[in-house]
Parts: sequence; C-alpha cells; structure tokens
Amino acid sequence: MVATPGALAAFEESGEEPTPYLQRHCGGDWGEVNEHDRLENETSLQHGFRILSAYKLRRTVTIWIITEADRSSTTVLLPEEY
Repeated sequence: MVATPGALAAFEESGEEPTPYLQRHCGGDWGEVNEHDRLENETSLQHGFRILSAYKLRRTVTIWIITEADRSSTTVLLPEEY
C-alpha cells in the first residue's frame, strides 16, 4: 500500500486518517464513483481487473484508491496525480 505526497497532504489538511477509506475500499464500498465504474468494479472483482474507489475528504478534496489488477499494490492518490 502506498500513498502519493498529494494524498498524504490532503489527509493532513483534513485531519483525517486513510484507514477508514481503505477499509471502505476493501469492503466493496466504492464511494463516489459513477454507475459505470461501480459495475466495472464488480466485474473486476470476478475477473481480476483494476479496482477504483473515490471519496471526498472533509475539506471536499477527492481522493482515489486504486488496487492494481494483480492485487500487488493499492495506491491512495489525488485524481490529478493519476
């Protein structure tokens, strides 16, 4: 599991921790993704593709959490860092 400098700064500024968001991601709560991405995530679980979640922090900054298709890593990042 890794986080980009931008994501770490966003968590620090909001006073939040990444753990609850990672738990949501691992539990299948994809946050604020659209219906297409929700369905893609469900397919990804069955076929081993990449999984994307999106959440808004308290200060309205959006973070993404992406788990790679081979499940080798999960990255917390800002959308503009993708």
